[in-house]
Amino acid sequence: MPSGKLQSEQSSSVPHGPTELTADLKERYQVHLARSRHKALRLLWLLIGPGILVMLGENDAPSMLSYAATGAKFGLGFFLPFIVLTFAMAFVIQEMTVRLGARTHLGHGALIYLRFGRFWGHFALADLLLTNFLTLITEFVGIVAGAGFFGIPPEVAVSLGVVVVMAAVIIRSYFSWERLVLLLAVFNLIFVPLAFMAHPPWHTIGTAFLSGRPFPTVWNHHTFLLVLSDIGATITPWMVFFQQGAVRDKGLSVADIAHGQFDTVLGTFLAALAGVACMVVTSVLYGHLTDTSQLSAGRFAQALIPYIGHMGGRLFALGILEAGLVAAVTISTSSAYAFGEVFHLAHSLNRPAREACGFYAIMAGIATAAGMAVLIPGLPLETVVLVVNALAVLTMPPAILFLLLLTNDREIMGSYRNTWVLNVLGATVGAVVSLAGIIYAISLLVTP
Repeated sequence: MPSGKLQSEQSSSVPHGPTELTADLKERYQVHLARSRHKALRLLWLLIGPGILVMLGENDAPSMLSYAATGAKFGLGFFLPFIVLTFAMAFVIQEMTVRLGARTHLGHGALIYLRFGRFWGHFALADLLLTNFLTLITEFVGIVAGAGFFGIPPEVAVSLGVVVVMAAVIIRSYFSWERLVLLLAVFNLIFVPLAFMAHPPWHTIGTAFLSGRPFPTVWNHHTFLLVLSDIGATITPWMVFFQQGAVRDKGLSVADIAHGQFDTVLGTFLAALAGVACMVVTSVLYGHLTDTSQLSAGRFAQALIPYIGHMGGRLFALGILEAGLVAAVTISTSSAYAFGEVFHLAHSLNRPAREACGFYAIMAGIATAAGMAVLIPGLPLETVVLVVNALAVLTMPPAILFLLLLTNDREIMGSYRNTWVLNVLGATVGAVVSLAGIIYAISLLVTP
């Protein structure tokens, strides 16, 4: 790719609408003041956000239901350290997007389009939109199920989800939008006190983290589906597109990479803590349930009441509802970012609807369509949740390949390109994800 073409695209990504220019300059000026006055905490507050949001956003409704099903089916053992490992793999991938976005000031879709051409740009976009749409269906499954525990009709719950997604039209500032969504996302940590309320055997948790024991005794395609679902609960293509788009929208530069990396580390820790806590909560159901595949958010909450009380059951259902709402927002936004990048449309949360109508139309359209799909009578919602998480894993290897190629491109990254250690880690993540998909496919063929 000629350097002039990249520089031209980078120039075209510089804010030029009046609203976006005002919002971006105001936020970057605050960053400049904090840095020049050596206000480290103020600077950190201004720069963190995308990493925490993408990680807690990935702790979405199907992810938490996947962790819940795993805890109820297998108890405390192998899957506790396994979840932490999947988040470590997610950090490897997301750290690359921080450097890529800060270095180029371009979204992921735009870079694929520029570096690999129209075909691959459209391929990546189509793959993302399809996967995001199916994932959004599962988010609305969680929203409807969580709201249903409180007697809220499905139609009202779906409408609530769409309204939350479209709040960005009113806010018209990335920074303000990010802080409001982060406030909602932090509620994901409600699973931590719920874990204490479940009174788990702490020595068993320690043994699980130190040795990974006990291991599952039966490995069939149902077990592999949960493994694949747990990987898909932490590593998905939308995360790459969202965080790189958010880094661009937030205006991070190479001087901010260290803060972006810390932001992603913090998000990884918080999300892993919430995921492990969710599994610990439902581990009290281990041995008491014969079939966990049909347990929705409401049914899990109901089943947990004898162990954590009525208030605990309500908080569990509310946690799933919150997880679905946050993910519906971030996934819809990642779709809008990618669409705008590939088709060279205005794609910024700093712009009002009149300047970025296509951007907001994609957000509203994909969220509304997914919400309406959940209302279809007879749709096997619980099965869809596990299958979509597994599908996210199967579509991840091409995304990792694109990311590795871009972060190793000397022309694009310069001195910020991957080291050999990062390449080994990234390739290992890609190999693990690919192997998990292959093993699951084989298990389907050999297991009765």
